[in-house]
Amino acid sequence: MTLNPNSSNEQLNTEVLTAYMQGLGMAARRGAKALRLANSAVKTQALLAMADEIRKSERAILDANASDMKAAQEKGLSGAMLDRLKLDPSRIKAMADGIVQIADLPDPVGTVDETWTQPNGLEFSKVRVPIGVIGMIYESRPNVTADAGALCVKSGNACILRGGSESVNSSTTIHKALITGLRRAGLAEACIQMIATTDRMAVGHLLGGINNSVDLIIPRGGKNLIARVQSDARVPVLAHLEGLCHSYVHSSADINKASAILLNAKLRRTGVCGSTETLLIDREIAESALPELTRALIEQNCELRACADAQDILPNALLASEADFRTEHLAAILNIKIVEDIDGALAHIAHYGSGHTDCILSEDAMATKRFLRDVDSAIVMHNTSTQFADGGEFGFGAEIGIATGRLHARGPVGAQHLTTYKYCVEGHGQVRP
Repeated sequence: MTLNPNSSNEQLNTEVLTAYMQGLGMAARRGAKALRLANSAVKTQALLAMADEIRKSERAILDANASDMKAAQEKGLSGAMLDRLKLDPSRIKAMADGIVQIADLPDPVGTVDETWTQPNGLEFSKVRVPIGVIGMIYESRPNVTADAGALCVKSGNACILRGGSESVNSSTTIHKALITGLRRAGLAEACIQMIATTDRMAVGHLLGGINNSVDLIIPRGGKNLIARVQSDARVPVLAHLEGLCHSYVHSSADINKASAILLNAKLRRTGVCGSTETLLIDREIAESALPELTRALIEQNCELRACADAQDILPNALLASEADFRTEHLAAILNIKIVEDIDGALAHIAHYGSGHTDCILSEDAMATKRFLRDVDSAIVMHNTSTQFADGGEFGFGAEIGIATGRLHARGPVGAQHLTTYKYCVEGHGQVRP
C-alpha cells in the first residue's frame, strides 16, 4: 500500500501501518535484487542522473528547507541542530557533487579481495557482494537522504530511509529528486524508499526487520536515538557514538600551526561530530602557549571551560566541570585540560573519549608515533583539523556515518564498507577423500 506523500505527519492505526511497512519491506527486497544484478554502467548512470535532479530541484529543496527551518526555530531547536538542518545553495551543490564523486569511484561489488589455491588444486576467491537491504534512521540532517541513497546504489543495496520529523519536507523533496534519477536510468523506485509517515511506530517495524526484509540498520543521530536502536533492533546495527574529539598539543608543537588548526577544528562547524570538544596541552608549554592558542577562539566568541590550572593562565575562562569533559557540546564551547605529558593525554582520551577522532599536534616523531599507535579511536590524526573526519575528505565521495565500533566497518562508512563477501571455489573434478 502507499501513503499520501502530503500526509507524512499522520498517525496511522496499527493495521494500516503494519501493512504499509510490510509493503516497503517486500518492495525493498525486489529493489535489492535489481541492484544486485545491475552492472556498473547502470548504477553510474543512475547516480549521475540523481545528482542532476538534485541540481534541478534546488529551488524546491530550498523552499522545503525553509519550512523545516521555520518549524524548527519555533520549536526552539538548538543551534547545532539548526546548523545540521539548514540547507543553502552551496550545501545543495555539495550534495550533488558528492553523488558525482561516488559515481566516479570504483564499483566495490565484484571486487576480489584475495585469491589462493589449495594443494589439491581448488582455487578460492573472496568476492565483494552487496549486503541487501539497509534501514537508515537519522535525525535533522536532510543531506543524509542523498548520501545514504547514493552510497546504497553504488554498493548495490536497496535502502529504506527514515529521516527525522524536523527535516521531513527537505528530506522528502530530496528523495523525490533521487527516485526521478533512478527512473531515468531504468531502475525501480523501490531501490531507495523513504518512510512516508513520522509515526514513531514505523521505526519499531524497521528495527524489527519487517519480516526479515532488512539486513542492516544504520542509525545516525544523538545518544537517545542510538540507544533506542541498539536496544530494540532485531537485525545487526552499524552505529556510531557521539564525537567527543580531542586535540592534544604536545610540548614540541609549532604553536602558530597548532593555533590555526585548533581554530578550524573547533569553529569551522561546531555542529558536526568531528568538531574538537577538548583541548589537551602539556604542562611544560601551557603557560606560554595557551594565550596564543585561544586568542582567535576568544575573538570569535568561543566559550572556554578550563581546568583549575588552565584557568589560572586564562582568567576569563569558566571552570570546567567533570561533566564538561564528557559532553559533546556541538557549540562554540571548548574544554581545556592541562596534562603532565603524553601519558596524561593518552589516559584522558582513554577515559573520556568516545572512540571517534583524536589528534596530536606535534613536531616530535616519537611522540606522534606513540599517539597514533596507542589511541584506540576510529580516526587518529597528526597536525591537522579533526573536522577532516568526513567521508568526502577521505575520498569516499560521502559517508553514511562514522562508525566507532570495531566490527565490520570503522570510521567513515563509504560504499566499499556497505558490502560483505562470498567465497567462490573453482574445482576441476576434485572430490573429498
